[in-house]
Amino acid sequence: MQDADIDARHLERCVSLAQEALEAGDEPFGSVLVGADGRVLHEARNRANTGDPTEHPEFALARWAARNLSPEDRRAATVYTSGEHCPMCAAAHGWAGLGRIVYASSSAQLGAWMAEWGAAPGPVETLPIQKIASGVPVTGPVAGFDDRIRELHRRLHGG
Repeated sequence: MQDADIDARHLERCVSLAQEALEAGDEPFGSVLVGADGRVLHEARNRANTGDPTEHPEFALARWAARNLSPEDRRAATVYTSGEHCPMCAAAHGWAGLGRIVYASSSAQLGAWMAEWGAAPGPVETLPIQKIASGVPVTGPVAGFDDRIRELHRRLHGG
């Protein structure tokens, strides 16, 4: 299986997790942590509607990895996610020493969609992951998956 096929398989799960989050009344974000051997190690969806606005899936994966994986395994792991990490999540990713990130849609795309729909921007400035965690290899946005994530956000924000 080629890298693009592997990426697509894991991004598909991220879209499903984002859908689950939306159906639970939360913002549509979902993430999967995959080991070097291709095995799914952990997954999470947005749970910020619990009252804790830091309950982002990327942050949850970084915490889980820091508690459960060796530094070597963290470096070799890949985080697949429906949306590019916010600054908080990018910092957690960097501090945990995780490896590659693959995201379906970018923060810039989300910001443009929100503006198009007249939705209020988030409380934190968006920055590319590389501005926060400069040594992390990043792939994204991924064509086709970004359109699907846009649709989930449109359903939430009424665009």
